[in-house]
Amino acid sequence: MRRADRLLQIIQVLRRARRPVSGGAIAAELEVSLRTVYRDIVALQASGVPVLGEAGVGYVLEDGYDLPPLMFTSEELEIVMLGLRMAQTRGDEAISRTARDAVAKIATVLPEELRGGFLDAPLYAPPPASLPADRIELARLREALRLERKVEILYQVPGREPERRVVWPIVLAFFERARVLAAWCELRQDHRNFRTDRMLEMTVLEARPPRGRKRLYAEWWKKRAEEAACMQIEDAVSPEAPARRAAG
Repeated sequence: MRRADRLLQIIQVLRRARRPVSGGAIAAELEVSLRTVYRDIVALQASGVPVLGEAGVGYVLEDGYDLPPLMFTSEELEIVMLGLRMAQTRGDEAISRTARDAVAKIATVLPEELRGGFLDAPLYAPPPASLPADRIELARLREALRLERKVEILYQVPGREPERRVVWPIVLAFFERARVLAAWCELRQDHRNFRTDRMLEMTVLEARPPRGRKRLYAEWWKKRAEEAACMQIEDAVSPEAPARRAAG
């Protein structure tokens, strides 16, 4: 790798990280020596790139710094197209339309030698077999996520009476057979998952959750990781555990 390319790659590593990145981690990803990484960090700092940190602690890229737009590689364009194709087949009408618009905008600015490979990327995202219809507007739910608003829903599990819940939306997941909102439920005082096709009504409230969505997401993700670790231990102790979970 040329040094100029390596310096840009270090910036990319720091740009996508949310925590300090150690010199060893950068060296491992770039497949260079730790000494080389330290020299490159010094070179970046000397050229005015706001890399903060030190050896043994880790490095971060100061907020607000950005590079001029860089051209995608062919592989990056294939991955972008795969994601947009998945959005077109799994999202609601608004998401699908927005994904098509994004494809058109990206194709317009690409040079000729990359445009064909992007539009004809050899990666396929098959549509889900069948997604149940939603009664609510998913666009409004996504707006609530962006604005960090509480949501009141009338939710019905098959075979039960509908229940009103006030929830703090965290993330909307698009699965093969359902769209699912992960949220903090005020009634249960715990994280809960709600299928959007089981929401009979939805109202976006003016009230905000007492904790921001980033913090809620971190708490939710930590709980998921802990639950996954518990299941691994359970599976190791009892070979019948996966079958019990599938049945129950």
